[in-house]
Amino acid sequence: MKYMATYDLMETARNTNEWLGATARAMASYPVFALSANPIFQLTAAWGEVTERTFSRMVTKPDWGIRSIVGPDGTDHLVDITPVVERDFGNLIHFSVRRREKMARQILVVTPMSGHYATLLRPTVASLLPDADVYVTDWHNARDIPVSAGKFDVDDYVLYLVDFMRYLGPDTHVVAVCQPVPLTLAATAYLAGEDPAAQPRSLTLMGGPVDPDAAATEVTDFGRRVTMGQLEQWAIQRVGFKYKGAGRLVYPGLLQLAGFMSMNAERHGKAFADQVMRAARGETSDHDAHNRFYDEYLAVMDMTAEFYLSTVERIFKNREIARNDFTVAGKKVDFGAITSVAVKIVEGEKDDISAPGQCLAALKLLTNLPDDKKASHLEPGAGHYGIFAGKSWRLNIRPLVLSFIDANSGQPRKSPVKLAVTK
Repeated sequence: MKYMATYDLMETARNTNEWLGATARAMASYPVFALSANPIFQLTAAWGEVTERTFSRMVTKPDWGIRSIVGPDGTDHLVDITPVVERDFGNLIHFSVRRREKMARQILVVTPMSGHYATLLRPTVASLLPDADVYVTDWHNARDIPVSAGKFDVDDYVLYLVDFMRYLGPDTHVVAVCQPVPLTLAATAYLAGEDPAAQPRSLTLMGGPVDPDAAATEVTDFGRRVTMGQLEQWAIQRVGFKYKGAGRLVYPGLLQLAGFMSMNAERHGKAFADQVMRAARGETSDHDAHNRFYDEYLAVMDMTAEFYLSTVERIFKNREIARNDFTVAGKKVDFGAITSVAVKIVEGEKDDISAPGQCLAALKLLTNLPDDKKASHLEPGAGHYGIFAGKSWRLNIRPLVLSFIDANSGQPRKSPVKLAVTK
């Protein structure tokens, strides 16, 4: 079948490297080799350990790893992760804190569907949990979704967000990070036109490509240079026989990872070599800095072909969001319909993925939103990941976001009827 052989070839290469690593580690770890002073055995075992872990992580969904938080009473409170709305392509999950009263702040974190799992925002979620009830969009790996589940494109993504917002009710504050920023804005505009009572209280839009042409980056330049036909030919494959989604057209996670790695190949190569030397000296641990980073970075997921291609064509090439010419399920979405939802833009000064100006363009689209409902912040020295994780997020951005949420909370509003939880 077209494109299936290449998908299975990539998986075969990954599986073979994982096997080679495991074999080298096991062989070089035989006790008899400890009698030899030759360091080749320690280096071989170390190379095998790092290689096995590297290639096994590529097909493993990371755990959230948020077991508990310290509550206002100073004691540890266990955290349960519970799906509250379940769909074929993604769930709305709730980080439920035991023995804690309902918090005044209710936050929906909209995570990217751009190659990595929602757990990439683990630091963001963990830092918000002590001060809010947190809900997160948890997107599924397309390779595990049977073809019978149908398509999933940009329209479907927006409609999923609409359903999630309706479920949570109008006292929700939405925080969208990176790729979903323009689609979260579109979902809010859709609700403004179709179901105004279900709109959230506020939107915090962080480092997303609302107008990719506002500030060119390598990502936007690539979208301009490549035709849709070339992109479909180069990037799209069919899921192989190993997974439930066999036959589904996807943009494979392994192919995306190859692109990620090639952008900084020298740095990643040095990190791998350094980790091998540390392992040979017995200086590594399961959760050392290298493993914490690469366990997440290497864990990639497939995107449906229709979602990836429609994102490139509609958001980057045609700029439908930026031109206020976006439709969802055949209905025109007018960003001018947003008149009461407070919107805050957060950008990083050194963001080389969504450069400053791309996200800020959202405020220009909100022609009927009062100026006192608009806010923006440019974080000095912060790169793309720095705006939602790391020192800039912890010390500067997070307090600003929480203050913005509090300033736009007001009195509780009557919630619309909630959706039934579906499988």
